[in-house]
Amino acid sequence: MNAVEHLAASFGGPGALAERMGITLTEASPDRVVGTMPVAGNTQPYGLLHGGASCVLAETLGSVGAALHGGTVGKPAAVGVDINATHHRGLREGTVTGVATPVHRGRTAATYEIVISDDAGRRVCTARLTCLLREA
Repeated sequence: MNAVEHLAASFGGPGALAERMGITLTEASPDRVVGTMPVAGNTQPYGLLHGGASCVLAETLGSVGAALHGGTVGKPAAVGVDINATHHRGLREGTVTGVATPVHRGRTAATYEIVISDDAGRRVCTARLTCLLREA
């Protein structure tokens, strides 16, 4: 089992929120984490992608990156302590892709920026997540 498969099983296994949201990890390293999520089933009452769903995707991807970085400093458990998101456009269908890249990677905390785009590559949401790093 490679790192992506292991993390997919850990973060998106049976009963996990990522599984219920349909999140799929496609790439994972401390430098870059990529994942997708369907719009269908993750909408608010007006039929648009729910902002909370975008935050779930962002926190999932950022946490994976932080956990991978944490493993390099002996603290592989990443716990989200702050997230903020700006929603740039509504989306009614398709799949969104999130890309998490590090802003800061320290010994006790890691911060990732997550850019979520639609199928046409247009930015849907920009989020930033900070995780504390803990021993497992």
